[in-house]
Amino acid sequence: MLSRDPTYLGTVASVSGSSVSVRMAQSVASGLTIIEGRTYRIGQVAGFVRIPQGYQDLFGVISQVGAQAAPQPSEASDPDTGRWMEVQLIGESIGDVFERGISQYPNVDDSVHIATETNLARVYGADDHGQVAIGSLSSAESIPAKVALNELVTRHSAVLGSTGSGKSTTIASLLQAITASSQDNGGYPSARVLMLDIHGEYRNALSDVATIYSVDPQFGEQQLFIPYWALNGSDLLDFLTGGLDDGPRETAFTDKIFSLKVQSHNATPFPGVEEGSITVDTPLPFSLKTLWYDLIDFELTTFEGADRDQPAIQDPGDADALVAPQYKPHAMGAQGPFLNTQAVGIRRQLNLLRSRLLDRRYDFLLHPGPWEPDLSGRTQSDLDALLAGWIGSSNPITILDLSGVPSSVLERLIGSILKIVYESLFWSREKSEGGIDRPLLVVMEEAHRYLESGKISLASETVQRIAKEGRKYGVGAMVISQRPSEVDETILSQCGTFFALRLSNPRDRERVRGTLPDGLVGLLEVLPVLRTGEAIVMGEAAKLPMRCRITLPPEDRLPQSIDPDIVAQWSIPRRREGYDRVIASWRAQRSRAVVHELDIRRQNVEDVSEDS
Repeated sequence: MLSRDPTYLGTVASVSGSSVSVRMAQSVASGLTIIEGRTYRIGQVAGFVRIPQGYQDLFGVISQVGAQAAPQPSEASDPDTGRWMEVQLIGESIGDVFERGISQYPNVDDSVHIATETNLARVYGADDHGQVAIGSLSSAESIPAKVALNELVTRHSAVLGSTGSGKSTTIASLLQAITASSQDNGGYPSARVLMLDIHGEYRNALSDVATIYSVDPQFGEQQLFIPYWALNGSDLLDFLTGGLDDGPRETAFTDKIFSLKVQSHNATPFPGVEEGSITVDTPLPFSLKTLWYDLIDFELTTFEGADRDQPAIQDPGDADALVAPQYKPHAMGAQGPFLNTQAVGIRRQLNLLRSRLLDRRYDFLLHPGPWEPDLSGRTQSDLDALLAGWIGSSNPITILDLSGVPSSVLERLIGSILKIVYESLFWSREKSEGGIDRPLLVVMEEAHRYLESGKISLASETVQRIAKEGRKYGVGAMVISQRPSEVDETILSQCGTFFALRLSNPRDRERVRGTLPDGLVGLLEVLPVLRTGEAIVMGEAAKLPMRCRITLPPEDRLPQSIDPDIVAQWSIPRRREGYDRVIASWRAQRSRAVVHELDIRRQNVEDVSEDS
C-alpha cells in the first residue's frame, strides 16, 4: 500500500453486512487535506469514502468515528483504539456507471480512500440535466450537492428541522434553483409548483418567479378567493353552523344544498355533469343567501285559514340583504296563526350562518368575487379560471399566502385547496393540462398544523392519497415541519427523500430515524449539532446520503423568517406608538388594518409649457 497517496485513509479491518470497520493509518492526520487543489475534510461523519476493487469501486458513507467504531471485541493490543471509522456501503461503480447497492464485499486489509471530486463525478453523472444543485458537501466544499428532480417530485420529500435551523432558507434556495434552471435554454420552462405559505414568508424570496395570491394582497399580488361551493359538504356545514347532529337538522341543510345545486345545473348546464350523478359534494355553485333565506323562511312561517295552509306573511324580507321574512306571531286557540309543525328547529344554526356571511374576515371564502353565485346560483367565473390561476400561471411557482386566514377555518381550507387541485389533476390525467404531461409539486409549510398524527381531516386524507398514489398521476408532495413527531406517520413514511436539518427534540429525531435503513441511523446522531442551513440529505433524490451546506439565497431574496435583531431594535430611540392600531388589526384579523381609512385620490398630471 502506498501511504504517499494523499487520498489514503486506512484499511478494512472487518466486514459485517453493509457495515465496514476501517482502521485509520497512523500517517493520516485529522483535519483538512488538499488533493489536486481541492480541500477535503478527513474523518467527518457523512463524508464519502472509496474502496477500490480492481475495475470496480465501492462507495460508502462514514457513519461513526472513534473508539466506538472499532469492531467488537476490540483488539486489546492496539494502542491507538480511537483511530477507527465505521462505513456504510451504499453503492458501486464500474467504469463511469454508478449503481446503488453492491454486488461484492471488500476484503480485510483492502485500502480505503477519500472519495474525491473526480470519483464523485461518476456518482452524480456527467449529464447535469435533471440534477438540481442545492449547495455544497460539508466534507468537500468544492463538490456541489445535487438532487435528482424526477425522484424529488414523484417520490415525495420532507424538509424537517427545528425552529431556526434554516428550513425556510432551504426551501427558498431549492425552489430558486429549480426556477433558475427553468429560465435557462433547455431547462424546465414548464415547471409547476404550488406552495401553501402559512406565514407569508416567501413573497419576498420568490416574488420574481412566483404568482402570489393573498387574502390581504399587497402591491403586485392577487386576491385569493376560494369558492365555498367547491368545499366538501360536511366540512362546509361544520364551519357554517358549528356542527350538526346526524338527523333531521343535517338532512334539512343537505337536502336544500342538493336541491340548489340541481337547480343551478338545470339553469346553466355544466359540461360533464349529469343530473343523476349530482350529490351534496359535487362542486356546483349555489347561493348561501338563498340557502339561508329558504330555510329561515320555513322555520319562521306561521299559517292561518280554516285549513291552516295560508302563510300569515307580513314582510317578505330580502334574501340578498340577509333580512328574514316576518310573519304574524302564532297565537293560542283555534283562530291562529299557527306554527309550522314541520320545522326542525335550526334557527340557532341559521343565525350562525348569517353571522358568518356578514363577517368580513371570511369574504375570501363566502363572498369569493367572480365565483360568488347570485341568488339563482349563477357565477361570473367557473373553477377552470381558478385552476388556471393556481396551477396554470405563466410563472413556474404559485404561492397561496394563507397568513391572513383565520385559524378556525385554516385546516378546512387547506384540505379543500388540496382536494380541488388533486381531484382536477387526477381526473384530467389523460389531458395535456393534467399531472402526467405537466407534473405538479405541492409544497406544504407548517405541515404539523393540518397533517396531525392520529387526526382524521380532509387535509390529512387528501395528502395521504397524494403520498400513496400521486406518483402515478404526476402530483408530488413536499412536507415541511419543525415537529416531525406530530406529522401523520403514513405521510412521512411515503416520503422518499429527506432533508434533515438541525433537530434537537429526541422524539423528532426518533421519527426521522424510523424512516432510514438500520445502517444509516448513525448519520442522524449529528442532527443536534448541524449548523444553520446545513442538512443531511438522503433518499431517492440523492444518489448518496450527504451532509451538505445549503446555498444561501441573495440578501434581497431571503424569506421573511429572520429573527428580530433585539440589540438593534432596542437601541433606537423610543417612537410614538398607537395601540388603537394594534386593536384594529386584531379585530380585523389583518396585519395592515388601519384605524382611519385615508381617502387618497390620484389623478394624472399634465405637463404645461412655460409659455402657456
